Amino acid sequence: MDNQHSPAIFVADETGLDFLNSVATPVDVPVDWIGDGEGLLRWLEQAGLVPAAAAAIVRDRATPGELDVVADQARQLREWFRGYVEERRGRPLTADDLADLKPLNRLLERDESFNQIVARDHDGQVHLEMQASRHWRGPEALLQPIGTALARLVCEEDFTHIKACEGHSCTLMFADHTRRRSRRWCSMAVCGNRAKQAAHRSRHRP
Repeated sequence: MDNQHSPAIFVADETGLDFLNSVATPVDVPVDWIGDGEGLLRWLEQAGLVPAAAAAIVRDRATPGELDVVADQARQLREWFRGYVEERRGRPLTADDLADLKPLNRLLERDESFNQIVARDHDGQVHLEMQASRHWRGPEALLQPIGTALARLVCEEDFTHIKACEGHSCTLMFADHTRRRSRRWCSMAVCGNRAKQAAHRSRHRP
Protein backbone atom coordinates (compact mmCIF):
# COMPACT_ATOMS: atom_id res chain seq x y z
CA MET A 1 0.00 0.00 0.00
CA ASP A 2 1.18 3.50 -0.76
CA ASN A 3 2.03 5.23 2.51
CA GLN A 4 1.54 8.83 1.47
CA HIS A 5 2.38 11.84 3.60
CA SER A 6 -0.85 13.58 2.60
CA PRO A 7 -3.25 14.54 5.41
CA ALA A 8 -5.28 11.64 6.72
CA ILE A 9 -9.04 11.35 6.23
CA PHE A 10 -11.28 12.46 9.11
CA VAL A 11 -14.89 12.14 7.96
CA ALA A 12 -16.35 9.70 10.48
CA ASP A 13 -17.55 12.29 13.02
CA GLU A 14 -16.13 9.91 15.64
CA THR A 15 -12.44 9.46 16.49
CA GLY A 16 -12.64 5.70 16.98
CA LEU A 17 -14.08 5.27 13.50
CA ASP A 18 -11.51 7.69 12.07
CA PHE A 19 -8.90 5.26 13.39
CA LEU A 20 -10.52 2.46 11.39
CA ASN A 21 -10.47 4.79 8.38
CA SER A 22 -6.71 5.27 8.71
CA VAL A 23 -6.43 2.75 5.88
CA ALA A 24 -8.56 3.58 2.84
CA THR A 25 -8.70 3.99 -0.92
CA PRO A 26 -9.51 7.70 -1.31
CA VAL A 27 -9.02 7.65 -5.09
CA ASP A 28 -7.69 4.50 -6.74
CA VAL A 29 -4.62 3.59 -4.69
CA PRO A 30 -4.91 2.10 -1.18
CA VAL A 31 -3.28 4.26 1.48
CA ASP A 32 -2.31 3.19 5.01
CA TRP A 33 -1.55 6.29 7.05
CA ILE A 34 -0.07 4.20 9.86
CA GLY A 35 2.04 1.99 7.63
CA ASP A 36 5.13 2.65 9.76
CA GLY A 37 6.14 4.31 13.01
CA GLU A 38 6.47 7.81 11.61
CA GLY A 39 3.10 7.41 9.91
CA LEU A 40 1.54 6.46 13.24
CA LEU A 41 2.99 9.56 14.90
CA ARG A 42 1.72 11.80 12.09
CA TRP A 43 -1.76 10.28 12.23
CA LEU A 44 -1.98 10.64 16.01
CA GLU A 45 -0.96 14.29 15.79
CA GLN A 46 -3.45 15.00 13.00
CA ALA A 47 -6.19 13.27 14.99
CA GLY A 48 -5.38 15.43 18.02
CA LEU A 49 -4.67 12.36 20.16
CA VAL A 50 -0.99 13.10 20.85
CA PRO A 51 0.44 16.60 21.35
CA ALA A 52 3.39 17.51 19.15
CA ALA A 53 5.63 17.85 22.22
CA ALA A 54 4.73 14.33 23.38
CA ALA A 55 5.34 12.93 19.89
CA ALA A 56 8.79 14.50 19.93
CA ILE A 57 9.54 12.91 23.32
CA VAL A 58 8.48 9.46 22.09
CA ARG A 59 10.49 9.84 18.89
CA ASP A 60 13.62 10.76 20.85
CA ARG A 61 13.26 7.87 23.29
CA ALA A 62 12.49 5.20 20.70
CA THR A 63 15.16 2.68 19.77
CA PRO A 64 15.67 1.85 16.06
CA GLY A 65 12.65 -0.04 14.75
CA GLU A 66 10.65 0.35 17.97
CA LEU A 67 8.15 2.79 16.47
CA ASP A 68 7.56 0.43 13.54
CA VAL A 69 6.78 -2.40 15.97
CA VAL A 70 4.18 -0.24 17.73
CA ALA A 71 2.70 0.78 14.36
CA ASP A 72 2.29 -2.91 13.57
CA GLN A 73 0.50 -3.39 16.90
CA ALA A 74 -1.75 -0.43 16.04
CA ARG A 75 -2.64 -2.00 12.68
CA GLN A 76 -3.48 -5.29 14.40
CA LEU A 77 -5.65 -3.42 16.90
CA ARG A 78 -7.34 -1.59 14.03
CA GLU A 79 -8.23 -4.74 12.12
CA TRP A 80 -9.42 -6.58 15.24
CA PHE A 81 -11.68 -3.65 16.17
CA ARG A 82 -12.90 -3.31 12.58
CA GLY A 83 -14.23 -6.85 12.82
CA TYR A 84 -15.90 -6.03 16.13
CA VAL A 85 -17.66 -2.98 14.67
CA GLU A 86 -18.59 -4.61 11.36
CA GLU A 87 -20.28 -7.46 13.20
CA ARG A 88 -22.32 -5.14 15.40
CA ARG A 89 -22.97 -1.92 13.51
CA GLY A 90 -26.62 -1.25 12.87
CA ARG A 91 -27.77 -2.49 16.27
CA PRO A 92 -27.36 -1.36 19.89
CA LEU A 93 -24.65 -3.00 21.97
CA THR A 94 -25.71 -5.22 24.87
CA ALA A 95 -23.99 -6.84 27.85
CA ASP A 96 -23.36 -9.88 25.65
CA ASP A 97 -20.96 -7.79 23.56
CA LEU A 98 -18.64 -7.12 26.50
CA ALA A 99 -16.82 -10.45 26.49
CA ASP A 100 -15.28 -9.78 23.07
CA LEU A 101 -13.79 -6.50 24.34
CA LYS A 102 -11.17 -8.20 26.51
CA PRO A 103 -8.26 -7.20 24.22
CA LEU A 104 -9.30 -3.55 24.50
CA ASN A 105 -9.67 -3.72 28.29
CA ARG A 106 -6.22 -5.30 28.55
CA LEU A 107 -4.81 -2.36 26.61
CA LEU A 108 -6.62 0.16 28.81
CA GLU A 109 -5.22 -1.49 31.94
CA ARG A 110 -1.73 -0.37 30.94
CA ASP A 111 -2.63 3.32 30.64
CA GLU A 112 -0.67 5.84 32.71
CA SER A 113 -3.05 8.76 32.44
CA PHE A 114 -3.54 11.35 35.15
CA ASN A 115 -5.15 14.76 35.71
CA GLN A 116 -3.43 18.08 36.38
CA ILE A 117 -4.68 21.51 37.35
CA VAL A 118 -3.64 24.14 34.81
CA ALA A 119 -4.31 27.82 34.25
CA ARG A 120 -6.14 28.82 31.07
CA ASP A 121 -6.84 32.27 29.70
CA HIS A 122 -10.41 32.84 28.52
CA ASP A 123 -10.88 36.32 27.05
CA GLY A 124 -8.39 37.83 29.47
CA GLN A 125 -9.72 35.96 32.48
CA VAL A 126 -7.51 33.22 33.91
CA HIS A 127 -9.30 30.12 35.18
CA LEU A 128 -7.98 27.00 36.85
CA GLU A 129 -9.08 23.86 35.02
CA MET A 130 -8.52 20.14 35.13
CA GLN A 131 -6.51 18.77 32.22
CA ALA A 132 -6.05 15.12 31.31
CA SER A 133 -2.50 14.04 30.57
CA ARG A 134 -0.40 10.87 30.55
CA HIS A 135 3.14 9.67 30.92
CA TRP A 136 4.87 9.06 27.57
CA ARG A 137 7.51 6.61 28.76
CA GLY A 138 7.97 4.94 25.38
CA PRO A 139 6.39 4.19 21.98
CA GLU A 140 3.86 1.70 23.39
CA ALA A 141 2.20 4.63 25.18
CA LEU A 142 1.02 5.76 21.72
CA LEU A 143 -1.55 2.96 21.78
CA GLN A 144 -3.26 4.35 24.88
CA PRO A 145 -5.06 7.36 23.35
CA ILE A 146 -6.22 5.05 20.57
CA GLY A 147 -7.59 2.60 23.13
CA THR A 148 -9.38 5.44 24.92
CA ALA A 149 -10.96 6.59 21.65
CA LEU A 150 -12.16 3.06 20.89
CA ALA A 151 -13.56 2.69 24.41
CA ARG A 152 -15.46 5.97 24.05
CA LEU A 153 -16.89 4.76 20.75
CA VAL A 154 -18.17 1.61 22.44
CA CYS A 155 -19.58 3.39 25.49
CA GLU A 156 -20.86 6.66 24.04
CA GLU A 157 -21.89 5.96 20.43
CA ASP A 158 -25.10 4.23 19.40
CA PHE A 159 -23.93 1.44 17.10
CA THR A 160 -27.29 1.71 15.34
CA HIS A 161 -25.96 4.92 13.78
CA ILE A 162 -22.65 3.48 12.54
CA LYS A 163 -22.72 3.04 8.79
CA ALA A 164 -20.45 2.05 5.94
CA CYS A 165 -20.19 4.41 3.00
CA GLU A 166 -22.34 3.26 0.09
CA GLY A 167 -19.72 4.33 -2.43
CA HIS A 168 -18.47 1.66 -4.80
CA SER A 169 -15.31 0.06 -3.33
CA CYS A 170 -15.23 2.63 -0.50
CA THR A 171 -14.25 1.12 2.86
CA LEU A 172 -14.85 4.16 5.07
CA MET A 173 -17.24 4.08 8.03
CA PHE A 174 -18.90 6.94 9.87
CA ALA A 175 -21.35 7.76 12.65
CA ASP A 176 -24.53 9.18 11.17
CA HIS A 177 -25.40 12.15 13.38
CA THR A 178 -27.73 13.80 10.87
CA ARG A 179 -31.20 14.64 12.14
CA ARG A 180 -32.97 12.03 10.00
CA ARG A 181 -30.09 9.53 9.97
CA SER A 182 -30.03 9.90 6.20
CA ARG A 183 -26.28 10.11 5.60
CA ARG A 184 -25.12 7.65 2.93
CA TRP A 185 -21.63 8.75 1.95
CA CYS A 186 -18.30 9.28 3.64
CA SER A 187 -18.22 12.60 1.78
CA MET A 188 -20.64 14.21 -0.65
CA ALA A 189 -17.63 15.74 -2.42
CA VAL A 190 -16.14 12.31 -3.16
CA CYS A 191 -18.38 9.24 -3.05
CA GLY A 192 -21.62 11.22 -3.13
CA ASN A 193 -20.48 13.06 -6.23
CA ARG A 194 -19.36 9.83 -7.89
CA ALA A 195 -22.76 8.28 -7.24
CA LYS A 196 -24.50 11.30 -8.79
CA GLN A 197 -22.29 11.10 -11.86
CA ALA A 198 -22.93 7.37 -12.21
CA ALA A 199 -26.68 7.88 -11.90
CA HIS A 200 -26.53 10.66 -14.50
CA ARG A 201 -24.61 8.44 -16.95
CA SER A 202 -27.09 5.60 -16.35
CA ARG A 203 -30.10 7.83 -17.11
CA HIS A 204 -28.55 9.09 -20.36
CA ARG A 205 -27.12 5.80 -21.57
CA PRO A 206 -28.61 4.76 -24.95
